[in-house]
Amino acid sequence: MMDETEFWELVDATREAAEGDPEEQADLLVERLVLLDPDSVLDFARHFESRYNRAYRWDLWGAAWVLLDGASDDAFDFFRCWLIGQGREVFEGAVHDPDSLADLVDDFDDEIDGDGEELGYSADEAYEQLTGVVAPDLGIPPAPPEPEGTPLDFEDESALSERYPKLWERFRG
Repeated sequence: MMDETEFWELVDATREAAEGDPEEQADLLVERLVLLDPDSVLDFARHFESRYNRAYRWDLWGAAWVLLDGASDDAFDFFRCWLIGQGREVFEGAVHDPDSLADLVDDFDDEIDGDGEELGYSADEAYEQLTGVVAPDLGIPPAPPEPEGTPLDFEDESALSERYPKLWERFRG
C-alpha cells in the first residue's frame, strides 16, 4: 500500500529533479513508478485522482483563470494536475484559499506552468509498462458533474479582482 506521505514524497522528488518542468516531472514519475509493483501504482493513481476530484471547485477555477488569463474546461483539468504536481503545501493551500496561490507559487511562466496534462497520465503509463494492460477502474467515487461551490462569472474582471486580490495584483496588475 502506498500511503499519502509516500504519494507526496514521489511528487516532490520528481518535481525537484525536473526543476519544476511538468512534462519532465511526468516522465520522471513514470520512471519512478515502474520500479514499484502494479498495486502500488494503482494506489498512486487513486491518491492522484481523489485530489484531482477534490480540486474541482469554482473558486479554484477562478484562480486558474486569473493565473492563465483564461481557462477552458480542459485547461482547468490540466491546471488541477499541475497543482497536484506542486506538492502538498501548494495543493492544500490552494484548495483552502485559492488566492493564496499568489504567495505559494514562486515563479510562474504561463508557457510551462499551470499545465500538468502529462502528470495526469503518469500512473496509467507506468501501469501499462509494468503489466501490458490498461489500468483497471480505480474504484473511487467519480468527480461531481459540476464544480463544488458557487459559480463565478469569469468574464467579470472587477468580480475576479475582488475575489482574488493577491493573484490579480501579481499576475494582472
